[in-house]
Amino acid sequence: MPNQPPSTCNGLAAGFVGGNYFDKYRSNNPIHQWLMRGFLRNARELLSMIKFDSVLEVGCGPGDLAANIFPNCVGYMGLDIDEHQVGLARSRYPDGAFSVGSAYQLPFVTDSFDLVVACEVFEHLDNPDKAINELARVSKRWGLVSVPWEPVWRVLNMARGKYWSAYGNTPGHVQQFSRKAIRQLCNTHYRIKKERNPFPWTMILLEKAE
Repeated sequence: MPNQPPSTCNGLAAGFVGGNYFDKYRSNNPIHQWLMRGFLRNARELLSMIKFDSVLEVGCGPGDLAANIFPNCVGYMGLDIDEHQVGLARSRYPDGAFSVGSAYQLPFVTDSFDLVVACEVFEHLDNPDKAINELARVSKRWGLVSVPWEPVWRVLNMARGKYWSAYGNTPGHVQQFSRKAIRQLCNTHYRIKKERNPFPWTMILLEKAE
């Protein structure tokens, strides 16, 4: 692995981009709205295939995903490394449970949650292998993961005139996952139960390997 960048005073790496680089949940752009409807619809359909009472969302950001797919889940806990994002989540959704913590060292005992969710997280991590190990550790059975579909994601960014100097790479993305690559990562600790491909993402429902 490459050397870790220096930490700032709040414990985050220099150059770290917390949350979504732009607020796609509140965008007025009709294309963004169409894409997000597809993303959320596929997430809900995958989750309808399983039963769960407790949920940990790793990389919860400002809490918008949970508000859309877990609106009535009393066993929900959101976790994010960025204190600012957690503060936004608490202010927007005061009835939710949100805490600051790292995907590399989840502050929960083994088998704590029926379902562990990490949507739009692994592309931000220098060490995704360590994170998937932690997700599997605290998961009793199920996982839900999504990542941008690369290289399509970067091509689309460039097509709309964004991030040319970074060859279309969204700020904060330090990993680029093809569909084969994210499957390989997940298969280290889970079995793939079902995959959906809401454009331009890869979304996978996982069952913990015995």
